Amino acid sequence: MPDEPDPYKVLQVDPEADPEVIQAAYRRLARKYHPDVMPGPEAAAKMVAINAAWAVVGEPEPRAEYDRERARRLAADRRRSRVPAARSPAGADTTAGSAAGSAPADTRPGATRRRGEAPPPPSDPTSPDWTPGRSTVGSTYDPRTMRAREGAGAAGPPPGNPSGSVLSFGRYAGWSLGEIARRDLEYLEWLDRVPIGRQHRAEIDEILRRAGRRRAAAPESTDRRGFFRRG
Repeated sequence: MPDEPDPYKVLQVDPEADPEVIQAAYRRLARKYHPDVMPGPEAAAKMVAINAAWAVVGEPEPRAEYDRERARRLAADRRRSRVPAARSPAGADTTAGSAAGSAPADTRPGATRRRGEAPPPPSDPTSPDWTPGRSTVGSTYDPRTMRAREGAGAAGPPPGNPSGSVLSFGRYAGWSLGEIARRDLEYLEWLDRVPIGRQHRAEIDEILRRAGRRRAAAPESTDRRGFFRRG
């Protein structure tokens, strides 16, 4: 696992991102590096890494297992970084290492490596498309009364009097679209823009129009018969 790339970095999302955000990021990258869109060995290798990352964090169970192992590894790294360096016994000859041909330690303030060592590799650049994966637009989230934002159902149980489709993902899992509309119209506007909300766009469009949040002309019906549609 330590030698494998971080799937969150590959998909360019925060480790605490909601599942629908990870799915949207995967689909965006898959479309970008698909062989039909970007042929070549580099794009193919990128696509392999994207699919491997999705296999790890795209489903709840493998993602939870990876997150546990990742947390253990980070905790072990922090413990190792806090261990003080061993002191040489009093009177010990510290020049033996130099006589054996090893380079002496760099004792300058802030030095982190021995003389002659290669500098550490640069860290991965942050993508301009990176997102923390959280909806911060809504004004009804209260950390004092609700659970943490990460995880399904963070907004708590639905308030009642449901209407419309019921979500099975995200902060408002278990809530109907009508209940969300009474609490957080900004979330519905966000859901209307992301791929995972595609199946609910017709309902969301109607809700936003009733609320006065959308004034453009309604899309024309696709049921009208045209010249090339058989009756």
